[in-house]
Amino acid sequence: MYRRIVLAFDSTVAGRSTLREGALLAKRCGAEVFLLSVVADSSGVTLVEGFQAGVTEMHLDAHRLILKEGLEKLEQLGFQPVGRLVRGDPAQQIGDFAREMKADLVVVGHRRRSFLERWWTGGGYIVDNLDCSLLVARTEISDAAFEAAFAQLA
Repeated sequence: MYRRIVLAFDSTVAGRSTLREGALLAKRCGAEVFLLSVVADSSGVTLVEGFQAGVTEMHLDAHRLILKEGLEKLEQLGFQPVGRLVRGDPAQQIGDFAREMKADLVVVGHRRRSFLERWWTGGGYIVDNLDCSLLVARTEISDAAFEAAFAQLA
């Protein structure tokens, strides 16, 4: 069914759900996995950079570490993931990466945001930027439940 799955991943609960649900689905489908971490351009980080040099690089380093951990987890599960860290509008970056990887499914997490937060952060809707299917991972899976479910698929 799905052969090439992009997981949009970060260190949030939503990001961990993305990795877990995506990994379980990829295992069931025998799919290749592509892991993407998007650093959204933030006016707050830019503002702080004006007062404290190096903040932007520290922010990127934190995302690099998160991506590395996600890739290592997928490798431990038997995948050979391709990973990438990008900056920009998440909806656009995820769509661009999915097209480049010829993905037939993108898995993203979901975090509720207020109307004001959605307005303030701007950006597009991810579904408008995709040419493939989209799964929104909303199920929180504990470490134990994930390990058990994955072991059953092995």
